[in-house]
Amino acid sequence: MQKGKGRHGISKAEWLEAGLQALSEGGTAALSIEALAKSLGTAKAGFYWHFKNRDELLRQLLDHWTDEITEVVTSNPDLLALKPKSQLIMAAEMILDYDLTRYEIAIRQWALQDAEAARAVRKANRLRLEFARNALSKLGFKGDDLEMRAMLFVCYHSWESPMFREISRKRRRELITKRIELLTGK
Repeated sequence: MQKGKGRHGISKAEWLEAGLQALSEGGTAALSIEALAKSLGTAKAGFYWHFKNRDELLRQLLDHWTDEITEVVTSNPDLLALKPKSQLIMAAEMILDYDLTRYEIAIRQWALQDAEAARAVRKANRLRLEFARNALSKLGFKGDDLEMRAMLFVCYHSWESPMFREISRKRRRELITKRIELLTGK
């Protein structure tokens, strides 16, 4: 790219995605305005169009992660209109198709060191568990049986991809229905 010919009109979502990518590659230390601008091929001044400062970026990164990684599934009206077992299958497919666990390790690592990040992680956990509990309770599960199955669903779908990178996407897709059958069987 020639000097003075940087990209203009970078959206807030692009800044946030670049921030999450930088976080996953280098932790919060990698979240400098200059480094983000460079990765986006634009001037630092564009950052200030969307954010007051780095602290505001960090807060909004957590909101963006919660909205775009968790609530995109847990609050999806099309998904919520399905039958309970289909909700679980479709949620698992969405998590796989859109690689919704790609920042899981980085965010949770950040949460070990930062109270605000820890609150965001607790919120995501709560939303994910409520989604799974709701579907599973409609299938007749109650008490500890419901809790165990909801936690298994959330843990599996939050950690499968980061933990088992060697398993192909094709194979993961093949196993979704079997996994849901296992979790919803009596």
